[in-house]
Amino acid sequence: MDDLFAAHREARRAQIAPLATRMRPRRLDEIAGQPHLVGSGAAFRTMVEAGRPVSMILWGPPGTGKTTLARLVAAQSGAHFEQLSATSAGVKDVRDVLAGARRRLGEEDRRTVLFLDEIHRFSKSQQDALLPGVEDGTLVLVGATTENPFFEVNSPLISRSTLFRLERLDPADVADLVDRALGDPERGLGAFNLTMADDARRALAERCGGDARLALNALEMAAFLARAAEQHITLGHVEEALQRRIVRYDKAGDQHYDVISAFIKSLRGSDPDASLYWLHTMLEAGEDPEFIARRMIIFASEDVGLADSRALVVAVAAGQALAYVGLPEAAYSLSHAAVYLAAAPKSDSVKSAMEAARRAVADTPGAQVPIHLRQAGYQGAAVLGHGEGYRYPHDHPGHIVRQQYLPDGATETILFRPTNQGEETDLSERLQVSDERLGKPRRD
Repeated sequence: MDDLFAAHREARRAQIAPLATRMRPRRLDEIAGQPHLVGSGAAFRTMVEAGRPVSMILWGPPGTGKTTLARLVAAQSGAHFEQLSATSAGVKDVRDVLAGARRRLGEEDRRTVLFLDEIHRFSKSQQDALLPGVEDGTLVLVGATTENPFFEVNSPLISRSTLFRLERLDPADVADLVDRALGDPERGLGAFNLTMADDARRALAERCGGDARLALNALEMAAFLARAAEQHITLGHVEEALQRRIVRYDKAGDQHYDVISAFIKSLRGSDPDASLYWLHTMLEAGEDPEFIARRMIIFASEDVGLADSRALVVAVAAGQALAYVGLPEAAYSLSHAAVYLAAAPKSDSVKSAMEAARRAVADTPGAQVPIHLRQAGYQGAAVLGHGEGYRYPHDHPGHIVRQQYLPDGATETILFRPTNQGEETDLSERLQVSDERLGKPRRD
């Protein structure tokens, strides 16, 4: 009788479960996308089909099948499946799972697969609690993360696990998944005899960001709206279900670093369109605007520099505007600065000069300030000879006079080498004149 009620409860749960849960693949051939993992001859597929799983970390965007793959790993090997979420589980939960796994292995000769969702949110001590069970094979750990595990997961745990990367689904894969859900009368929406406009299918496939779960949840809502009307899912139904494109961005995670990297590289590459795209990706996702402004100020000197000195003024002004008016209005100033920086001529001569200066300082330990350059405005300086022989440049033609400015042992050193970009062309010509008067070597 208990089994009968349990089966009834399970059937009822299946009926009311979200579409994304009902359509969860039951075998590898139903997995959408990920051909490098589930395609014929792929290492992951071979391992799963052999029924000999290893501890692993599944790294990929949301909705790409990490939970499904973990369940298939357990099912194919006949292992007991346990699931914990790092957002709510603690060390005690991990120890309880380990204890159960040891008992199961000893009494039933059955292994345990522990699926740990969002493993990157586990603290170091929590991750360390997993190590003994992973090392001795008591359990097979399948950790799932949307963040770069090399940043977020302890090295000992990574070294004992195999890393598998999941990719965002292509629109074609999402469209196939949508068609499968529409036509499946058992788990999907096939019983409702719905049709779907081509532009609605295309929009859903393209705007879900490669997230199968989001696509199926939106499809279920669009289907509900269509069933209340004409049984035909239109573009309007899809747009209402999606509301707006979801920006996949975690301010504390991997996307934070990847998107700011894309932004800076787009500025450096002189592409104002890409620069604006990544800037507003960050702003829409709630990134700290002061962080963005600081990075643009750094960029103005590091990558534009003296090719256009106004770039630094514009970047600093954008930061000041942000402090004065805040968002959303300061988005104008940040966009203004981003376009200016992207369009400006580029030079890394300041960065190169900085690096050369640091090397020169390191190569001349104990360097002394030449005596004629030392401070002479205090009592007793004359007795020490400080400032003696110093030649005041404004008393000479062109306000330049030849004398030693660098310490002994570094007098021939050239650190700054201007490029032929933007305003540095004029700067190079001025430096050539002053260098000749100072008796310095050529900068080329």
